[in-house]
Amino acid sequence: MTVEETKEFVFKLILLGDSAVGKTSLINQYIDESFSEDYRPTLGANIIRKDVFLEKMNANVRLIIWDIAGQEKYNAIRSMYFQGCSGALLVYDITRPITFENITSKWLRDFNKFVKKEAAFILIGNKIDLKDLRVITTEQGKKLAQDIQASDFVETSAKYGDNVEEAFEKLVKQILLLKGEVIKL
Repeated sequence: MTVEETKEFVFKLILLGDSAVGKTSLINQYIDESFSEDYRPTLGANIIRKDVFLEKMNANVRLIIWDIAGQEKYNAIRSMYFQGCSGALLVYDITRPITFENITSKWLRDFNKFVKKEAAFILIGNKIDLKDLRVITTEQGKKLAQDIQASDFVETSAKYGDNVEEAFEKLVKQILLLKGEVIKL
C-alpha cells in the first residue's frame, strides 16, 4: 500500500469591487467568522493568509488574500497589487447598481489588463441579507457572470456568512482546474 503524498499549493487571491461592497467583510467572515457593523475603508491593501486542507485531494492550500481598496484615489497604484494573482472575487453590492455596472467597466477590465497569466474569477453579489433594498436581481447577476465568462456566480451575505465559504472554495477549485489538477468531489 502506498501513501499518497500531500500536495502543496500557494495561491494569491484578490477581491475587487467598489468601496463598501463588503470585500473586507467577506474576508473577515471567511477567516474569523466575524462581522463588524463599523465600516472603515481599506487603505491601499490588506493581506491576509489562510491555510486550507482539501481532504478529498490530499492537498494543503495556502491562500494569500489581498483585500484591495476600492476608492478612486488608489487607481494609480492598484496595478501592482495584481502581480502573481491566481484568482479573484469580483464583488458588487446587490443594493447599489453602480457597483454592478463597475464590474465590467472597471474591475474586470483592470483584472484582464494587469493579471499576466490565466487566472480564475468568480462574480459575487453581496449583501443578500438586505432583501428589501435589493435592486440587482439574481438573474441579472447570473447573466453578467455568463456574459463576462466568470467561472461561477455566488450571492453572499458577509453579515450572516451565507455562501461565503462556498465562494472561496469554488474559486480555489477553479484555480486548481486551470493548473491541470484533477478535482475529486
